Amino acid sequence: MKRLIIGTAGHIDHGKTTLVKALTGLETDRLKEEKQRGISIELGFAPFVLPSGQKAAIVDMPGHERFIRHMLAGAFGIDIVILTIAADEGIMPQTREHLAILDLLGVEAAVVALTKADLAESEEWLELVMADVSETLDGTTLANAPIIPVSAKTGMGLDALKLELEHMLSSVDPRRDIGRPRLPVDRVFSVSGFGTVVTGTLTDGCLTVGQEIELLPAGLKARIRGLQTHKHKVERAMPGSRVAVNLSGVNRANVERGAVVTTPDWLRPTVLVDVQIRYLQDMTQPLRHNAQVKLFSGAAESLARVRLLGQEVLPPGERGWAQLRLRAPMALVKGDRFVL
Repeated sequence: MKRLIIGTAGHIDHGKTTLVKALTGLETDRLKEEKQRGISIELGFAPFVLPSGQKAAIVDMPGHERFIRHMLAGAFGIDIVILTIAADEGIMPQTREHLAILDLLGVEAAVVALTKADLAESEEWLELVMADVSETLDGTTLANAPIIPVSAKTGMGLDALKLELEHMLSSVDPRRDIGRPRLPVDRVFSVSGFGTVVTGTLTDGCLTVGQEIELLPAGLKARIRGLQTHKHKVERAMPGSRVAVNLSGVNRANVERGAVVTTPDWLRPTVLVDVQIRYLQDMTQPLRHNAQVKLFSGAAESLARVRLLGQEVLPPGERGWAQLRLRAPMALVKGDRFVL
């Protein structure tokens, strides 16, 4: 069976977490502060069984602009996105920001969930919002994404959304296995009696219980004590799975979000990265040589200087080659997507 990661994206309070609960029956907000404030702060996770029995995982990403770095950490590993847009509000600032990120990451498999459809003033209003959404998506990788009015409160459209996700499964290529597993760590915690646990989306290879691993960029060596995927213990985790890895030989205090779990002695962290930049059309100023930016890739981030190659400025809407000098080393591979 394919291993599928579905992400939610969209403006704050447009019903991402409520929709995930309606689809899976699970509450993805874990923190006390999240429950008190009624907003998602950290990434949330839930296993999801599609109508055919196919198992997937949902990554629920925060919508507030202050937590965009958490959204980015979740967005890098997804196969399909559910872009949530509230029917009573329509396109909002973080809708556009999340859309730009998904476009830069090349996410093509997408469905728009027009949430809170039961609050729409009329059918005519719904049609106007859907037309505005279609226009906004035009020219991005999400162009032509189906738009499905849904209501987590009444159940309207949920079956249609599940069937659309099922249909998309056939068009998503399975994650490759080239024997070089990489798991960008998006969550770290300790479990009493078990020790350090890290979670992430596994790419490029498999992980096995008992295997020696390396944590980059720190270069720490550890051994896999246990694995879970979709909240079930497994002996071997496959590419494209959400994986929780119980590590022995490493202290929780020495592992941070953004670390990469991999096999030893093949990947070397770097502070110099050659990239091609696509500069968004709606930027108000050109990107200048030697500008300071923040680089996000996988679950890692670092401040960086942009050294444009062959030009002093990169105008909005243009592409250009550059070398990034990072303040902190990152474990990157040719072809990795990134966001500045």
